[in-house]
Amino acid sequence: MDSFSSLRKKKEVLLPQRYVTENMKPGSIEELFVYTDSEDRIVATTERPAAMLGEFAVMEVVDTTKFGAFMDWGLPKDLFVPKAFQRKPLKKGEKHLIYVDYDEKSHRLIGVQKIEQRFDRNTRKLKRNEEVDILVYDKTGLGYKVLVNGRYEGLVFHSEIFFETKIGQNMKGYVKRARDDGKLDIILRPIGKKSDELAAEKILDYLYKNGGRMPLVYKSDPEQIKELLGLSRKSFKRALSLLIQKESIELKESATFLTRRRVD
Repeated sequence: MDSFSSLRKKKEVLLPQRYVTENMKPGSIEELFVYTDSEDRIVATTERPAAMLGEFAVMEVVDTTKFGAFMDWGLPKDLFVPKAFQRKPLKKGEKHLIYVDYDEKSHRLIGVQKIEQRFDRNTRKLKRNEEVDILVYDKTGLGYKVLVNGRYEGLVFHSEIFFETKIGQNMKGYVKRARDDGKLDIILRPIGKKSDELAAEKILDYLYKNGGRMPLVYKSDPEQIKELLGLSRKSFKRALSLLIQKESIELKESATFLTRRRVD
């Protein structure tokens, strides 16, 4: 909820009729989000925005003015990002990672695009190969910038990605390295043997869904492997060897076939 100082002086906050349900009765407890509406009234809503105070979210620019930009954060009133808090001029239709902050002067929630100082740089609690939640928010020459566990800054290198990736996409990742600057290197498959097992599961899933036949073998084109399975050729070959060892598949001249024996 918004921590508006003016709320301390008021006993009532308006909940517009469109949010009132039949189950609401005097004395009932409801979880609401409080903010200022388009008429600068302090109101409550049962809807939850993309990000609360102190949180990040990828938001789309819906309008711009000479004073700033308005972002769609899931509420009727868009979130305003003042020009002073923009890292670069925002344009309509763009998607950016925005931090929700409280403006002491206007007593409103605002959006901040200058997020470099908003990340948590204390990554000591995160361990190598630990599974994390990541949100893709920008593409660079090195790879994709990601928000890790809603608070840390991370990077997934292009060499780690073998499928179409979009800004705003959520997925699982694994910590490869915590850098001295407080940033994280993230990979999309766990390090070591477990990674081969996940790749093997992708191969089996494809076989089960396609009649037990897959038009790929050791010598298949890397782009075809990437398109069908989202795997690198190196990972694919290791997974094939693992499945052959377990007698789960058999290879013929131009295709791989599922056997009756399944992976344990």
